[in-house]
Amino acid sequence: MNTTFLQACKGETTSHVPVWFMRQAGRYLPDYQRVRSTLSFLELCKNPDLCVTVTLQPVDIFHFDAAILFSDILIPMEAMGLPLEFHDGRGPIFPEPVRDQKAAAALRVPEPEEDMPFVLETIRLLRRELKVPLIGFAGAPFTLATYVIEGGSSKNFLATKSMMFREPELYHAILDKITACTSSYLIAQAKAGAQALQLFDSWAGALAPCDYERFALPYVRTILADLRQHTDIPLIYFANNGATLLPYTATLDADVLGIDWRIPLADAIRQAGPHAVQGNLDPLALFLPKKDLEARIAAMLAAAAEAHGYIFNLGHGVIPETDPDQVKIAVDAVHRLSSQGN
Repeated sequence: MNTTFLQACKGETTSHVPVWFMRQAGRYLPDYQRVRSTLSFLELCKNPDLCVTVTLQPVDIFHFDAAILFSDILIPMEAMGLPLEFHDGRGPIFPEPVRDQKAAAALRVPEPEEDMPFVLETIRLLRRELKVPLIGFAGAPFTLATYVIEGGSSKNFLATKSMMFREPELYHAILDKITACTSSYLIAQAKAGAQALQLFDSWAGALAPCDYERFALPYVRTILADLRQHTDIPLIYFANNGATLLPYTATLDADVLGIDWRIPLADAIRQAGPHAVQGNLDPLALFLPKKDLEARIAAMLAAAAEAHGYIFNLGHGVIPETDPDQVKIAVDAVHRLSSQGN
């Protein structure tokens, strides 16, 4: 088993800097496209055998140092009783958004083994196949709430922020249920065999720091505390567009903080304190010519020299238009450059 990822999460010295990419399994890979062409996205997410296949694809092709479970952050929201649809070009849609007390009261906290058994079966199957650690994940409560309140993706989060400011009791009632769901879901993933867990707060950067502190941070704290009571595996928190939030996220009881590309890595490391860090290559930097991409990676590795554990990653997910050959260049460069002198 290649354990460099787990070692880095704990701040231990590694033979090379471990690397994995958010959305490393997905539409940029022809192998994934062949699998995906036979069924809908939700059907794929609920098919453990095929989820295993697409989870393994990038690990086998590029030799990443960790695998991340193939699923979607919104699967638990469907299990809470909300109809969920995915439309090409529009993304996820919740046709019955949660915007009043009646809808909030109707939300149920699901039992992961009963309501999302396909996710847990995927984890069990992957553990039999993988020779690198498996990362489980969930969406953070604020991010999940934006989808169910807005009814899908949003540019300005009008419905969510209006509720936060004008109906805070309703907002907190929704977040309390999402938080309970997320905690039990991640605990179940750990019990099924996940070797690390990541909370994705994809839309945290839409909040002013004072609003993040009030409306998002407490729920993340609750989940991390719940997880600490049930598992000792590494916990990762990623707040996208979260450079201004580091004074708050650095206080969290997470082992690793994910960093996006909007802040110099060395600055983020200084603010992260004792946490290991993960990141932070701009996903579009994968479009650089090989020489320039390798130079960018070398500079990042140098900037990470003072980190209390470092995991190379993108500052967000691989975009569909990415050339797979560029991913290989990046992974090979991280491995080669970080192992020199060892």
